[in-house]
Amino acid sequence: MAITLMAAEARRPGEIGIVLTRDTELRALNRSWRGIDRATDVLSFGYDGDRRSSAPVIVSGDLVISLDRVIAQARRYRVSRGEELARLAVHGTLHLAGLDHQLAAARRDMRRREDRALRAAAAAVRTLRRMLAAEPGA
Repeated sequence: MAITLMAAEARRPGEIGIVLTRDTELRALNRSWRGIDRATDVLSFGYDGDRRSSAPVIVSGDLVISLDRVIAQARRYRVSRGEELARLAVHGTLHLAGLDHQLAAARRDMRRREDRALRAAAAAVRTLRRMLAAEPGA
């Protein structure tokens, strides 16, 4: 999924780690790193990579995703947990690639890119859907 996403963004994937945790951890990280005292669904922490203009930008970093938000948002958006987890992974990876969504136009652009990446990675999303459906309490 990362290779397809990075190619669409004219970047190369480096090392991307994903940590799945709970709201309490995301809230603590959000408070520490962003000064915002509330849980969030995904946080992205980029590594300093090879940013030479003559080579494609290598995107590396960590994503920290709240499983509590995955469950709640899947219910809210009427998608599977696997689909929501995939969306958050894509969303966080787009942040690592330098995209943001502070303004309405940027939010629309981010959503368009998320949708394109998820369509391109449909097989991986189906696998996540199956894996999380097999989890107890799913």
